[in-house]
Amino acid sequence: MTKAEIKALRRPFLKELFRKNKFNYAMTLIAALLSSGASLVISWLIKEVADLISGDCRYNFGTLLIIAGGSFAMLLIAWILDRTFLSAFRAKAMKQYREYAFNRLMEKGIQAFSGENTSLYISALSNDVNTIEQDFIRRLQNMVEVGVTFIGALVLMILYSPLLTLISIAFSLLPILVSVVLGNRAAVAEKNVSDKKERYTGMLKDALSGFSVIKSFKAEKNISRIHDDSNEEVADASKKRTKVNILVSYASSIAGAILQFGVFFVAAGFAVSGKAGITAGTAIVFVQLLNFVLGPIQAFPEFFAGAKSSFALIDKLAGALNKNIPDEGESIEPKLTQGIEIRDLCFAYEEGKTVLSNVDMNMRSGGCYALVGGSGSGKSTILNLLMASSENYGGEIRYDGKELREISASSLYDLVSIIQQNVFVFNSTIRDNITMFSAFPKEEVDRAVRMSGLSKLLEEKGEGYLCGENGSGLSGGERQRISIARALLRKTPVLFVDEATASLDAETSFEVLDAILKLDGYTRVIVTHDLDENILRRCTGLFALRNGEVSEQGTFEELMDRKGYFYSLFTVSQG
Repeated sequence: MTKAEIKALRRPFLKELFRKNKFNYAMTLIAALLSSGASLVISWLIKEVADLISGDCRYNFGTLLIIAGGSFAMLLIAWILDRTFLSAFRAKAMKQYREYAFNRLMEKGIQAFSGENTSLYISALSNDVNTIEQDFIRRLQNMVEVGVTFIGALVLMILYSPLLTLISIAFSLLPILVSVVLGNRAAVAEKNVSDKKERYTGMLKDALSGFSVIKSFKAEKNISRIHDDSNEEVADASKKRTKVNILVSYASSIAGAILQFGVFFVAAGFAVSGKAGITAGTAIVFVQLLNFVLGPIQAFPEFFAGAKSSFALIDKLAGALNKNIPDEGESIEPKLTQGIEIRDLCFAYEEGKTVLSNVDMNMRSGGCYALVGGSGSGKSTILNLLMASSENYGGEIRYDGKELREISASSLYDLVSIIQQNVFVFNSTIRDNITMFSAFPKEEVDRAVRMSGLSKLLEEKGEGYLCGENGSGLSGGERQRISIARALLRKTPVLFVDEATASLDAETSFEVLDAILKLDGYTRVIVTHDLDENILRRCTGLFALRNGEVSEQGTFEELMDRKGYFYSLFTVSQG
């Protein structure tokens, strides 16, 4: 990707920092101008007081005292403006940045998101945002302030002594060289820390998600070792970043000290010799003004490095969010009148490793179909493809005769819903989790609750009951019923169920599947490991998959009469 393309991706993220935030920023700039002006006036006062003592001043003591009072009043006003608007600017800037990034993330399609590392986004919206705020946003106003004082100080220096100003500029080349040389190193070090933190976040998320598995297999020591290795990588990267930042800071300070002392000794020499019209006051004020010249020279390397590292983090997030598959298909109506047809479907996640081969299925509208078979036979893969998880399949998938690749993802999701084994429940009320925070008429919510079998739960706990983190306050069956209610509330005519009862006991599993089978008017496709005769007999048709192929298809009675692959599966499951 070219630099121009990278900047184009970064631009909208930077705009979010200032959108509807310009007034706050303008007030902080006014504060910076007042503070800078006051500092320059105070520097001028130092010269005049020094010259007053030596008898070379044009102003009396009272006038200088009044001017000093005015400068301190400017500082007070600057402090009030900063206190009022600076925190508001920073908070709003980062709030809008997070909102924009998250909204862009929500625009991603399932195909694009499914192959990505979610830790990248977790790190970008937590660790990286803090870095951007500290290294870029926090220093913006400061750079304006030191920039104004730099220009003002330079103007005064030229007025006092053009020759001494040229000498000061020559000494200034050393700090500028330091900022250019070390700025890139700091940016690289900051990005390396971000990458290591992203990996650590992913490892931590996996460890917490699989906590029960870790305990059951007594793998605590192994996981702790993996954690410690990842944590050490973060520590090492942070240590290298700190070393680079210290190098930048000390190199800038040393270069600044050389600048300040060099100019001071030259000015003192001119003053003692009486050459170049340099007075004692001029020599003193040059030292004072050099602080304002030195300020941006010292601050610029840090700001340059911080901005570069912040832009690198923004570019990393922008690049990931830009990786999306455009939703360019045709919009279809949210109804299924004929059915779903799969013809000669082939698919592989990796080249040369076939998962599905020559799969043919015909599922009529309004029917209930079950996909059964051993683990790895391709059942869930078929459901994922029906949900447009990938376009890289061979053969055809048709909804009412329309090829899936030609259908826009947004209109497909108005047609189909899916209930999965791992139901995510937000730490909010039961009602919010059913409605997914949208507004629905009460009668529609009541219908979904009744048809999904949630009435008893709401009677016991109420719809305002907080479900806990990822539904920790609910049983597995209750979480699954919430997922059914969600799908029913959307009123999509097609409902996919992917191993929804895999983690439930036999009684609860039957109750959940029974609730799904009772949903007349819906086309249902169920992937299940539970070969319950009472459930399978009520299905319109069964597809028995083996090694990515449809081994048999038909009704429960037909497959049992054939005494083939399905018969063997069912007989073993009853043993």
